[in-house]
Amino acid sequence: MEIFHNPPEAEIRELLSRTHVIAVVGLSPKPHRPSHQVASRMQQFGYRIIPVRPAVDSVLNEKAYASLRTVPERIELVDVFRAPQHVDEIVDQCIELRLPAIWLQDGVVNPRAARRARDAGIKVVMNRCVYRDYVNFFGTAPHS
Repeated sequence: MEIFHNPPEAEIRELLSRTHVIAVVGLSPKPHRPSHQVASRMQQFGYRIIPVRPAVDSVLNEKAYASLRTVPERIELVDVFRAPQHVDEIVDQCIELRLPAIWLQDGVVNPRAARRARDAGIKVVMNRCVYRDYVNFFGTAPHS
């Protein structure tokens, strides 16, 4: 099994500090789903959330897009709520679009894809919760 190490805590904190626009791949329109709860909280902290989910018009009062390729604005972080077998395709899009960072949420573990993204110059965080890390680093203060 391939081993992957996340960036040091200071780099993860800095990533969250400098990021303003997060595309959430697999963002559910159902309020009880973890993706919806995490994205909603990050939106409340002041991040711009871009839902990426086919067959949905909008989530969290934001227009949804079928794929990262169809998002018309600059994405600073891709937050992934998809099963590990779908991560390779998401990484392909991140590399193609030259996106700076990808975050694979709790349970989304694909070390080969994560290494491929990192080798392409993308900052990768895997098997961590963006919301939990935000609260750990900054408390519940709004993102500046």
